[in-house]
Formats: sequence, C-alpha cells, structure tokens
Amino acid sequence: MTAEQLQTLIAAGLPCEHIEVTGDGRHWSAVIVSPAFEGKRAIQRHQAVYATLGTRMHTDEVHALSMKTLTPAEWAAQA
Repeated sequence: MTAEQLQTLIAAGLPCEHIEVTGDGRHWSAVIVSPAFEGKRAIQRHQAVYATLGTRMHTDEVHALSMKTLTPAEWAAQA
C-alpha cells in the first residue's frame, strides 16, 4: 500500500476538501478535511474513515493509521 493508494481509498469513500497521507508503508498518518464530519465526535469521524478502508485494517494491509479529522470550518480556523 502506498500513500497515494490510501489517499485514493479514503477520498473514494468520503467527500474530502483536503487529504494528506504520509507514512512508511505500515504506519500512516493522515489529515482529512471533510464536510461529512460536521456534527460528529472524533470517534465517529475515525469510524467513517475506517469504513472507507474496508477489511484492509483487519488484514493488516494497513497496520496503523493515526488521523486528524477536521471539518472545513475547523481546517480554515487553523490557517
């Protein structure tokens, strides 16, 4: 799995205004900005991202993924 492949999987399952994935092939870090996160707690946001990966988390294809999940307004407030 490459960063680009992981990014494509997430973007295919969630409307993303910004997505950045970095990692070493097993341990990944992602910044994901999506309007789908509006009104959701952090755990719900993470579950939405995990859902885009399907069984890849369970089969160890994606061993670890740390996430920063933001709404567009939260992302804009950081700039």
